[in-house]
Amino acid sequence: MIDALRRQFELAWALADLHLASLTADDFLWAPAPLVWTVHQDASGRWYPDLADTEPDPIPVPTIGWLTWHMIFWWSTALAHLTDRVPPQRIEIDWPGPTASVERIRTLATQWRDLLDSLTAADLAAAADFPWGEGSGRTVADTVLWLHVELTKNAAEIGQLRMLRAVR
Repeated sequence: MIDALRRQFELAWALADLHLASLTADDFLWAPAPLVWTVHQDASGRWYPDLADTEPDPIPVPTIGWLTWHMIFWWSTALAHLTDRVPPQRIEIDWPGPTASVERIRTLATQWRDLLDSLTAADLAAAADFPWGEGSGRTVADTVLWLHVELTKNAAEIGQLRMLRAVR
């Protein structure tokens, strides 16, 4: 099973990296609609995302900047959970800017690949509560599968936004 999970990741990562490699600095903050979730820079130079404790209705359209922050957030959190580190709080995850966000995502991909290379069948069968919550009955394999789907979804969203901006 681990070989299939590694191949699945490489396929999802190829799609993500295809779009990440094609981004320009102007792509990240392009607002595709009047109602968006994006990232903002404060007076100290720190970038932070739009957030809500409950999902708003209607749901704002994310910018590429927000999506790359989101990728950094869930990937950093998943890695922390699966490597017995303290998961970061959402507010602790900043957005490092256009170029640095792509570099950080590529670093997370390398860390994920290293984690996948270290997993055994017993590891995959072990209990894992992230992202479902304590007592979910889910396994590390479930978390790995979830992450690959989330990566594919975010890559597709970034690609769609990039293409929409390019044709405008």
